[in-house]
Amino acid sequence: MKVEFAPRSVPLQRRLQTASVAQWTFSFLGLAQCCTAAFIALLFTRFWLISALYAAWWFIDREKPSKGGRRIHFLRNWIVWRYMRDYFPITLKKTAELDPRQNYVVGFHPHGVLAAGAFINFCTEASGFSKLFPGITPHLMMLTMWFRIPFLRDYLMSGGLIPSDKESASYVLQKPEGGNLLAIIVGGAQEALDARPGSYTLLLKNRKGFVRLAIQNGTPLVPAFSFGENDVFDQVKNPKGSWLRRIQHCLQKIMGISLPLFHARGIFQYSFGLIPYRRPICTVVGKPIPVQKKYKPSVEEVDEVHQKYLDELSKLFERHKAEYNIPEDSHLEFI
Repeated sequence: MKVEFAPRSVPLQRRLQTASVAQWTFSFLGLAQCCTAAFIALLFTRFWLISALYAAWWFIDREKPSKGGRRIHFLRNWIVWRYMRDYFPITLKKTAELDPRQNYVVGFHPHGVLAAGAFINFCTEASGFSKLFPGITPHLMMLTMWFRIPFLRDYLMSGGLIPSDKESASYVLQKPEGGNLLAIIVGGAQEALDARPGSYTLLLKNRKGFVRLAIQNGTPLVPAFSFGENDVFDQVKNPKGSWLRRIQHCLQKIMGISLPLFHARGIFQYSFGLIPYRRPICTVVGKPIPVQKKYKPSVEEVDEVHQKYLDELSKLFERHKAEYNIPEDSHLEFI
């Protein structure tokens, strides 16, 4: 394979953009392991007190992730995220106003490989979320297991991430003063296994828990589609029924996370590596779907709202796909 190296004349700005994306990719792939190793290693050094004090703090603060987390605005506004935004670039588009007196459940699609659009748009201010939606505080749900890792849990909370469990979701959505937005990547880790350029397949047909959650809290549902999310990585072919797909499903059941074998480019060359391609991502946020509050909705009531959501998401995709060079004959497929 011929390797295409990046030219020496690449501007500093682009170098910084690549560096910002490299650190973000590393944080997804290796930060949990590094935090765990550091916590354990410190116990066997003269700095053991750091881990001991943190363990005490961890115990005292153990409920914080499920109580809305602890965002740090300085980190949400970190210049590194603006460099990362410009690397792709990533943009956020509003199609309807959101009343800051209301709470909202946003369904984010598709997951992509690493959900770059969801991270930049909801966990940082790089794309101007607070200016687009004044008075609204975004929260993005993430697998609960990551909040059990020392040091990492605090880093995740700083951006507005919360565990993906009912307790955490209800805490955010039951705020009587409103102004909270709960973003859920509905397809989850399993959908990541189908993330590849040109794919518009969403794992959504039987995903109804987020709809039930919205009904129980009387919270409007908002569809959001991230155009280009699947285009920033290639993935090793893993058709359903293949040995690779079976192994990935097995690991997902055991670990709770999927392991897509993705690849794109490197830091100093364009031929291979784990750095995403420079391809634009635009997350389009649709209009709210009103929901009637009912603590114990019937299956039929959940199905009815779910179908409305599918219809609105499809309309959102069809209305905007031409802007992002998606062929006219391409449509969303729900599985």
